[in-house]
Amino acid sequence: MAIRVNPKLIDELEVYGAEDVQNCYHCGNCSAVCPFSKEPYIFPRRPMRYLQMGLEDKLKGSLEPWLCYYCGQCSEECPRGAEPGETMMSLRRWLTSKYDFTGISRAFYKSGKVELFTVIGAALLTALGFVLWAVLRGGDINSYDGPNAFLPAASIHIFDWALAGVLLALLLTNCGRMWWFTLGRDKQLRTPFWLYLKKLYLLPLHFVTQKRFATCERKRPWAVHLALVVSYLIMLVLIMFFLDLMWSGPEIDWRVHVFGYIATVGLLGTTIFALRARLKKAEPLYAHSHETDWIFLILLIFAAFTGILQHILHRVGFDAAANVTYIVHLMGVVPMLGLEVPFSKWSHLAYRPLAMYFSAIRAEAKERAEKEAVEPTLAAQPVA
Repeated sequence: MAIRVNPKLIDELEVYGAEDVQNCYHCGNCSAVCPFSKEPYIFPRRPMRYLQMGLEDKLKGSLEPWLCYYCGQCSEECPRGAEPGETMMSLRRWLTSKYDFTGISRAFYKSGKVELFTVIGAALLTALGFVLWAVLRGGDINSYDGPNAFLPAASIHIFDWALAGVLLALLLTNCGRMWWFTLGRDKQLRTPFWLYLKKLYLLPLHFVTQKRFATCERKRPWAVHLALVVSYLIMLVLIMFFLDLMWSGPEIDWRVHVFGYIATVGLLGTTIFALRARLKKAEPLYAHSHETDWIFLILLIFAAFTGILQHILHRVGFDAAANVTYIVHLMGVVPMLGLEVPFSKWSHLAYRPLAMYFSAIRAEAKERAEKEAVEPTLAAQPVA
């Protein structure tokens, strides 16, 4: 079978953040220091080689970029300054754009202005839509909850579930494309269905804990990432299943609000830490920032701060101000969830655990295939 080569692949990857790929001369230091680089997944060296050779299809079917947690050791040990860790990050962005059938990810990663204007447009449409809906239904700006509420919790809950359904459909479709590129189209490797079921536990395990990340020598990035993911999951559960209790007041319902406070502290703390680290550029992980990194962090901190302000205003009885602030809050939340989750930075939360899941399936399927190939040969050998 002929192997297609894309001679412009390195140039294409530059817009995703890969800047020094040509400096790599394959000494292997990067793979030698990486604790996760083991057969059959050798990285960063193998993906760097594929990239230099223009092997686009090989890279599209590669899981290695997702198995890298960017601790930065490989970049520090590189004698040529080829930034292999940042190249793995750029490949994750590139792969995200390949999995996305809509082309939105590609547009965002190729132009920060496109993403920024799209976010602003979505925010303005969100505000316009909710204000018009509240006015048309006769909502009272001075009422936060109850029958005359400006934005009643029950209606917002329906909107949340509808948005979640659309996002889930988009993300699952893109995850299906990831499966096709990495496992589905591999005709040489037979993967029985029961193997998918056997390894299914890896999905929630790696999604929630990022267990493999915890084995890195540098524990702080894993701890920050874990706090961010757990805080986000807590807030998501509260919004999707307990919005009516979160909405009630002005009395504080400690059954739910205590979890909201914990999640808010986690989101704000980790976001501020990431912003400060990217500004200082003291660690390899934060030395390079793509436009999408900044937009993601700004949306996250905007949503957290406006959520806190809205909560305080309602508790002290300033319902009109609380309603206005909640509209502003939704202007950050809807673009963050509607655009970042399926098409940008947040989608990595799905693709990385999937990569761990797929890599375990592929490794065992390959091991079984090799064993089956050896057994007939041994059986055919004459007994001495």
